[in-house]
Formats: sequence, structure tokens, C-alpha cells
Amino acid sequence: MMIRAAQTALRRLNTTPETERVKDVWDMAVFGHAGSLPFTPVVQEPLREAMKIWVYDDLPRRRNKNAVHHARAVISAMALLSESLWLQRPDRGMAPSAWGRGDIIAFTNRMGYLTATGKLSAARRLAFTRFVRRVLLRFRTLGLAGPGQVLAGMPVDFAILPEDMPDEPEDTEAGRDLPEEVMRQLCAHLDDLEAMSNVETRVATELLIDTGRRPDEIFTLGYDCLQQDPDGSPVLAYDNHKAYRLGRRLPIGGETAETVRRQQQRVRARFPTTEPARLKLLPRPKTNPEGTKTFKDIHTPHRAWVDALPDFLIPVATIEADTPVTHMVPFDKKKIFPYAYRHCYAQRHADAGVAPDVLKELMDHRLITTTQGYYRVGAERRREAVDRVTALQFDRNGQRVWRTAKSLLDSEHVRRAIGEVATAYGVCREPSNVAAGGHACPLRFRCLGCEHFSTDVSYLPDLEAHLADLLYSRERLMSAFEADDWARAQAMPAEEEIRRVRRLIERVRTDLDDLTPEDRAQIEQAITVVRRTRTVMLGMPRVGQPVPDLRPPRNLL
Repeated sequence: MMIRAAQTALRRLNTTPETERVKDVWDMAVFGHAGSLPFTPVVQEPLREAMKIWVYDDLPRRRNKNAVHHARAVISAMALLSESLWLQRPDRGMAPSAWGRGDIIAFTNRMGYLTATGKLSAARRLAFTRFVRRVLLRFRTLGLAGPGQVLAGMPVDFAILPEDMPDEPEDTEAGRDLPEEVMRQLCAHLDDLEAMSNVETRVATELLIDTGRRPDEIFTLGYDCLQQDPDGSPVLAYDNHKAYRLGRRLPIGGETAETVRRQQQRVRARFPTTEPARLKLLPRPKTNPEGTKTFKDIHTPHRAWVDALPDFLIPVATIEADTPVTHMVPFDKKKIFPYAYRHCYAQRHADAGVAPDVLKELMDHRLITTTQGYYRVGAERRREAVDRVTALQFDRNGQRVWRTAKSLLDSEHVRRAIGEVATAYGVCREPSNVAAGGHACPLRFRCLGCEHFSTDVSYLPDLEAHLADLLYSRERLMSAFEADDWARAQAMPAEEEIRRVRRLIERVRTDLDDLTPEDRAQIEQAITVVRRTRTVMLGMPRVGQPVPDLRPPRNLL
């Protein structure tokens, strides 16, 4: 080991970023990061050289430890573009001046094929397409397509356009929390985890469950991480390495604070001579004489512990012979991993009614949309949101649907469950169409002329998009589009339909404008919930702000 370390140090002795950037595999220590960065997956030399320039330009903008991980992900995306060029073009894509719109179409089709065959997830397809779009645009702003540059002659149409982007995938990632029955069993068997591994593994797991922090944020906790707010409430001080946000503070419950205090006592007893400021709360068990090296590997012992536990049985409701029946089925243990506890933390707080802005701060996210991917909207919150948007409901003529409030809301909830089917910009309650799942519309989907159609304020973006589509179709048919008169007349959007859509939009906007700012804010939040379930703004609370102690109970079995 010492010899290898000496060889590495000698190799890096005269290495600089300027000399490293010309290589096909970079030693990222030269740039202040760990690991290596290979560009070899990008086959075409011009594209590979352009990627080196892009990464060299992008690295200084990413100051956290995930900079290399991000660069690898972007290179992987560009490698798929490189592979598509290699497979689709006669010249294997070696000449940038020959690239064109056809190559972009071939690439997007290949991405769709990889997703359809299960080789690429829908979320990764979207992320990789975004990477390619951003990188190709950056190539141009860096001047790499100019004369004498590495991508000289690259056509303007060799770019990912907005319409080339795949749709947002179904929200399958939200709510990767563990069922309550599973969490109870895990908490009841924490003693087994300590027996199989060590006390640091158990404490790390308890803190992951209780605080919802990322694993590396727990591993790097300092000995003095337990602090207090001015009112004496316990606070966990940690560093958000992912977002390069240091000195973060998270309110925690009394039992979690006691877990930290017990671990502090163990660490102090083990390393009595080391200065507290240098100690780690979870020191590495071996090769760590002063307690200053951080505990890192929890995934391996955690997986062994989970696999050794009995099956986790959870109730699943089914219908047998028109009778509801509940079966206890095994839960997939592969879904139990350390990062899942972060989703559990978000879900517990969302279910407890923690305000969206508070939960965003608790999760320490910059954007609310990030937080929204960590939890599912529960039935009670969906009902409350439906109650709000139903109060702004309109029929096909743009008239407010005024009925007795209670009967209106109750009927709306029933219809959402069994008596309606969604259309592009509202809901249909025509019985035969509902029974056919929306595929048997007697009016051939001319919803604006049907008494069974209604819409509400949550459909406003869809109505606006439908109006734009109608106007575009009308203009296109009125232009040089060649067709027989009868076909053109059948395809032409009716002026009455355009007028009714406009009237609906104006009516909805008018009612929104009449609301007070407070009421409008509540309606907009309800719209977000309703549209997501056909996300909660959850980041750091103010010092001293009370947060419910939602620590899962221990030893309930």
C-alpha cells in the first residue's frame, strides 16, 4: 500500500490541470476531487474532445463532492448519443459537419427503444435527454462549432428541440417510503443489527430513521453535533455536502437527542485524549487511533441485517367474489435501504400536516419540486384539495355550478372514485362513456357541447393548451394545406367551440381574479395537489419553531 501511494504521489508530482485535460482518462485529484473520469465511452474523437472542453469548463461551477458523479452522468448521456451516431451513420459519425436533424431523430428513437425494452428507465431517459440538449447548446456558446474548432461545421439543426423532449415519467418515485408495518418491525429489531455489526451501525440507522438526513450527512457528524435553540430545544448540526451547504441545523426530538448523547459518551470513553472538536460522532471502528476518521459503510451490514430478518408482512386489500378481502403478503426487502428512511421522514411529516414550507426546510431542499418527489399526497389532503377546487366548478357554458355545498362536495368525491372519467380538460359523467373508461363518447369527444361535461379551476392550463391547439389547427387548415372541401370542413375546429373555450377560460380567470390574495394562494396550493394526484413545499424552520417529534416508536413487537 505504501508503495502504491508513493507511485501515485510521484505520478502526480508534475501533473497540472492543463496537462491532465488532454488525456482520455482524468485523475480527478488533480482538479481537487476524488476518483477518475474516463471519456473513452464517447467513440468519435471530435465529440470526445468537445466533452473534455465542456467538463473542464463546467467543473469550477460545481463545488460539492458530487461534481465527478455529475460529470460521469453527462458523459454517459453523451456516450448514448455517440453510440447512436456509430450505429446509424455510414461514416460512424466521425465528421461533425455531416451530423444533422436525422441523427437527432435517430437518437431520440433509440432512447425510446431502450426505455421500451427496459434497458433505460423513463426518468433516466428524460435526464439523459436533458443533458444532451444542454451540452449541445453549450458547445455552441463555447464556440466549438466555429471554423478551426473541434466541432467545425456542426449544423445548427443538430440540437435537441423542446418538442424532442420525452414526456415526464409517471410519478413512480414519489413516496418510496416504507409501510408503517415494515417500519415497526425494523425498529423492533435494532438490537439484532447491533449484534450483527456494531453500535455505530445501529446509531447511524436510528439517526437516519429519526432525522431523514442523507447517509453521508450522518456519517460525517461531528462529536459536538448536538446543540440547542435559544429555548433549549435540541438541534442537530450537520453539513449538507450534496448542496455544499454547511452548518445546517435540524430540530430533533428528545429521544433522538438522547441517542446522540449516549453515543457521545461512548466516543469520549473510547478516545479520552482527543480534542472534542476533532472527534467524530460515529468514528471508524478500525485503523482509527484518535477517533478522527469517519464511519462510512452502513449499506453492507444494513443489507445483511434486513435479509436476515423474517418476512415483512403487509396487508393488501383485494376483491374476491364481490367481497373485500385482506391478504398479508411479503414486502420486497430490496426496497429497504438507508436512503429510503429519508422518504419515510418526509412522508411522516406530510401525513402529520407539517406545513409545506416547513417540510421543504426540514428536508433542506432548495426547490419545493424536489421535496414533492419524496412523499405521496394522502387521502385526507386530496379530499381537502378537492373541496377547494370544486367550489370553483363550471359547466360547458362557463356558468358556475351552484349547488348545496355539502351535497356538491360529497358527490364530487364519489364521482372521482366511481362515476366520472377524465377528459383532456375536464371530466365526463356520461354513463356509457364512464363505463367504457372514456373510450365511448357519443359526441366523439366534443366535450364543450355536452351537458355531462364539467371543468374546474385545476384544468385551466389544459383549457389554455386546448385553445392554442384549436387556433393552430384552424390556421393550418386555412393555409396551403391541400384537402377536399368536405374533409377540410370536418377537420376545421368549430368557431362555436373556440368561442366556448375562450369563454370558459375568461370565466375561470375572472373568478380567480376576484379572490383575495390569501384565498387565491390556498386555491393554487389545492390545484397543485389535485393535478399531482390525477407535490407539498416541505427546508430549515426558523430557530425555535416547533416541529412535531415524529420519531418512529421502538420495540413495539
